[in-house]
Parts: sequence; structure tokens; C-alpha cells
Amino acid sequence: MNEITADVIIAGISIFTAGLTMAIGSIAPALGEARALSDALSAIAQQPDEAPTLTRTLFVGLAMVESTAIYCLVLSMIFIFANPFWEHFVSKAGG
Repeated sequence: MNEITADVIIAGISIFTAGLTMAIGSIAPALGEARALSDALSAIAQQPDEAPTLTRTLFVGLAMVESTAIYCLVLSMIFIFANPFWEHFVSKAGG
């Protein structure tokens, strides 16, 4: 008989939360990077002499925005692989 126990609920919530974290954590930085790149290209088109400064500032900004996605990836991996409730679930499932 299939039962929904607390272990199954915890595992399901962990997996759902990891997926939601990666979904939001990848969409939001992608939109932010696209907007930053668009604005930087517009600024370079208007002021070509300032291109090196704008490019350097753009790369620093993109790195900071990308770090948000990396943090979300780390959180998702913690939810799945380092969740303290996960080991209990795996041992109960016989793995």
C-alpha cells in the first residue's frame, strides 16, 4: 500500500524548493544581465570614446548579477544533497 509519510513529504518539499530556487534564480539574473547589456550597448553607441570604461563596468556588474544565480545553484544543491532530512528519507526508503 502506498502511504504518504512525513519522509515523502519532506523529500517532495526539498525537491520542489530546489527546482523553484533554480527557476527563479536563473530567470531573474538572465533578465538583469540582458537589461544591463542592452543599456551598456546603448551607452557605447552614444559615447564610443567611453567604451573601455563602460565595458569594464559592465563586466563587473555582470559578474555580480551572475553570482546570484550561482548562490541559487548552491542552495539547490544543499536542498538535495546536504539536506539533513534527506539522509533519513534515503535510509527509510532502503537506499
